[in-house]
Amino acid sequence: MTADEIKKSIKEILVEIASEPADVDTMDDNASISEQLDLDSMDVLDVILALRKKYALPIPNEDVPKLATINSCVEYLAPLLTDR
Repeated sequence: MTADEIKKSIKEILVEIASEPADVDTMDDNASISEQLDLDSMDVLDVILALRKKYALPIPNEDVPKLATINSCVEYLAPLLTDR
């Protein structure tokens, strides 16, 4: 998968999980996802679980802080999804 495909997929997940309508296209890809969308810890967990399920990847709990921004998610996932 390309970085753009991963980013699009992450944004689709965020739209589904955000409690209020989210305009993910105007989000700052380098800023905290949870702060921009006012996500609580359960929402963040839902995002991680959705990523695990969608890509059938193990994402250890200690790696969750690496998924704080859209760009950091892409950086984390890209090497794991290169052959997909």
